Amino acid sequence: MPGRRRAATTTTERRATTRRRSPAREPAVPDLPTAGPGERVWVLAVPFRAPAPGAVWHAGLQAHVWVGVQLPPALAPYDPPPYTLERFLEDELNETPRPLPEGRPMVPREEQCTGAEAVVASAAAGHRVFLLGDDPGVGKTGTAVMAAREICELRGGERVLVVADRPAAITIPHWTRSIAGFGDGGLRWCVTTWDRLAKVSRLRFDVVIADEAHMVRHTTTQRWKHWKAVSGGARATDVPFVVAATATPAHTPLELPYLAPQFAQRHGEPLRAWADLPARLAQHGFHVERGRYGWTWTEDADERRADLARLQGWLAGDPPATLHRSAPWGPVSVTGTPVALTSAEQAAYESGWQEFRAEMQLARKARQSARGRAALLRFRQKAGLIRAQATVDWVRAQVEAERQVAVSVEFVETAADPIREALQDSGIAVACIYGRDRFDVEAERLRFQTGAAPVCVFTVTASISLHAGELLPGGTTASATPRVGLFHQPRFSGIQARQVTGRTHRDGQVSPWRVAFAEGTVEEQVARVMVERLAVSGSTAGADTSSLQEIAELLDADWLPPAALSEA
Repeated sequence: MPGRRRAATTTTERRATTRRRSPAREPAVPDLPTAGPGERVWVLAVPFRAPAPGAVWHAGLQAHVWVGVQLPPALAPYDPPPYTLERFLEDELNETPRPLPEGRPMVPREEQCTGAEAVVASAAAGHRVFLLGDDPGVGKTGTAVMAAREICELRGGERVLVVADRPAAITIPHWTRSIAGFGDGGLRWCVTTWDRLAKVSRLRFDVVIADEAHMVRHTTTQRWKHWKAVSGGARATDVPFVVAATATPAHTPLELPYLAPQFAQRHGEPLRAWADLPARLAQHGFHVERGRYGWTWTEDADERRADLARLQGWLAGDPPATLHRSAPWGPVSVTGTPVALTSAEQAAYESGWQEFRAEMQLARKARQSARGRAALLRFRQKAGLIRAQATVDWVRAQVEAERQVAVSVEFVETAADPIREALQDSGIAVACIYGRDRFDVEAERLRFQTGAAPVCVFTVTASISLHAGELLPGGTTASATPRVGLFHQPRFSGIQARQVTGRTHRDGQVSPWRVAFAEGTVEEQVARVMVERLAVSGSTAGADTSSLQEIAELLDADWLPPAALSEA
C-alpha cells in the first residue's frame, strides 16, 4: 500500500511539473543593424544561394545586410532598385534615403486620369476598399499609382505598398518604372509580390495596391493570413485604403473575401460578422448553400444574375466603390480550334481517357480527392502531349503569315518543352517564359516584343505585356506585327483565361485568341466551359453579362471531379 501511495504521489508530482512548465519561447530576433559615423546600412537583394562575401543574413529582415561607407564591388550586383522591398527596408534603417534616379516620364491617358479621380473620391468618402475592375490593358497600373499619390496627400500618409503578381523579374520592374514614370509624389513606395507577402505583414502602410487581387480569393491559405495583416482586414481602425485591382474579381460571390471590409461598412455591420463570407451572403439572401464539398453557388442563370446585380449595388453609390471600363478597342475574340486526331493519336487519347475514368471511379469510392486531382492532371498532360504537333503546325502557319504568336500552356514537360523544341528544330526562334530559373524571363519577353523571336511559349497568366507597340524600358517600342494567341490546353478557370488573353489584347491592340482541343473528345466540353467562364469572370466588377447562356451548363460535365471545379 505505501508503495502505491508513493507511485500515486510520484505521478501527481509529474503532472504538476508538466503543468508548471513555461511555454516554449520563440527564437530571439536579432537587433536591427545600425550604421556608425559616415556609414550606411545596405539591405541587399541576394538571389538564393548566390555568394555574398561580407554580407550577413538578418533573420528579422529576411534579407542580407552589409554596413559600411560604400558598397563593395562584389556586392554591387545585389544593390536593390528603387521602390523594391529591400530598398524600402534600407530606408527604414538609415536617417536619410538614397536619392532616386529620374524615371522616364509617362503621360497618363484620359481613362487613367478619370479612373484615379474615382478612386480618390471613394477614399475621400471614407470607404475601405475600392475594386478597380477595368479590362486588361485599359491602364489599371497608372490609375492606381496616381490615385495612391492623391490619397496620401488627402489623408496625410506617405507609405504605399504594391503587391504584384508573378513573375517578379517582370512585374516588379514594371511597377517600379510606372511609379517613377507617373511620379512617386515624394512618397515611400514598397513593391513586392504575393509570394513575399509575409515579409511585409508586420509593416504598416497608408495605401495598399493589390494587383491581381483575385490572388486572395481563398481564405484557407497562408497568403490570406498575411493579406489580412497587411490590409487591415481584421481591424476596425488604423487601416490602409486598399485598391483591389483586377479585371477578373472572382468566379462567384463566394470568392470575394477581400471585399468583405467594404461590404461590412456598406451595411453598417461589424467586421467580424463578415469573417465567414459565404454564411453572411446566405443571410443576405444570396443563392448560396453549403454542400458536400463546401459552399456552392446556384446554377440557375436568373438567380445568378440577380446575385451579381445585388453585389454590384453594394459597390455602387455616390461615390461608388468600384469602377469597370471595357476596353475601348473591343472585347477579345476567343474561338475554338478543333484538332482532328490521327487513328494512332485517337487510340492513345482513348487509352488515356479510359485510364482516367477508372482512376476517378476508385478515387470517388474511396473519397480520395487528391487521387482524383492527380488522375485529372495526368490525363490533361497526356492529352496536351498528343496534340503538341498540331499546335506546332498551326504556329508555323501563323508565323509564315507574318504574325507573332503567343502560346499559353499549363504544363512544361508535356507541352512547353515539346512545342519549343519542335519549333526551334524547324528554324523558328522561341521566347520562353516558363520554368523556375530556367530562363531570364524579362530577356525572353523582350526577344518576343522586339520580334527577335516570333513565338512566345508561356505558363504565366497575368502581369506581363506581349502586345504590339508597347513602350519598352529603353524607350523603344515593341514590334508592330499583329499578335495572335493560342490556348494549347483549355483552362477550367475563367479568371486565368481572361487574364491570359489580356497579355496581347491590351493598350489599344486587338489580338484574337483560339482554344485548341481534340475534336469529338471531352476536351471540347472543357473548351466550352472555359469560354463561358471567361464571360462571367469579370461580371462582379460590372461587366456585361447579357450574352451569357444558361450558367447551369458550366457544370454539366460529370467527368469533372468536384475538387477540380472548386479549385479552378
